[in-house]
Amino acid sequence: MGAVVTELTSATQDYLKVVWSAQEWSAEPVTTTLLARRMGYSPSTVSEAVKKLTGQGLLTHARYGAIELTEAGRGAALSMVRRHRIIETFLVEELGYGWDEVHDEAEVLEHAVSDRLVDALDDRLGHPRRDPHGDPIPRRDGTVPSPAARQLHLSGGGERVRVARISDTDPQVLRYFADLGVALDTELDVVERRDFAGTLSVRVGGSERPVELGLAAAEAVWVTTS
Repeated sequence: MGAVVTELTSATQDYLKVVWSAQEWSAEPVTTTLLARRMGYSPSTVSEAVKKLTGQGLLTHARYGAIELTEAGRGAALSMVRRHRIIETFLVEELGYGWDEVHDEAEVLEHAVSDRLVDALDDRLGHPRRDPHGDPIPRRDGTVPSPAARQLHLSGGGERVRVARISDTDPQVLRYFADLGVALDTELDVVERRDFAGTLSVRVGGSERPVELGLAAAEAVWVTTS
């Protein structure tokens, strides 16, 4: 899986990783507009990069259509995702970082480490299946142990669910849920869903008093049936 990625520039590695990550938890097609928003680049810059990566056989891009990874592009993307998530896990488990502090550190370190070091970190950690936010860690062979999870905001009253993932896009969201006592594997009892108010009432970890979550916040949480 990592044989190709070491030959690529850091910018190429980032593009491939973002294309894969954008498809991981969403059915929304990956477009130049979506990539520009996620990466903070102008659409014209992204269009030129996509054209270049398509010419290198790493992406496919139908005119006005979705951007997709080729087999070679997917292998390189998964190698970068594996690096990122193992580094995040190491920073939390071994160095005491908070789960809201590791994303930016991993963004830098993932380009500097070798596959040998990543494998050594994986061995040291005992081959974890997920990172501190619940995102699955690709295995050495390129397979991904993805959980069958759905977003919390889709849950209805009376359901008991277990937290499987919390999006790490915004560190403030992670701190907010930490303050509420919501972490990976926390059980939530959905008391009531109020679409008219845009809120979801849940009890956290068996507590008696429910908390009110905005549906926008609930979209950042993925759950499985408890």
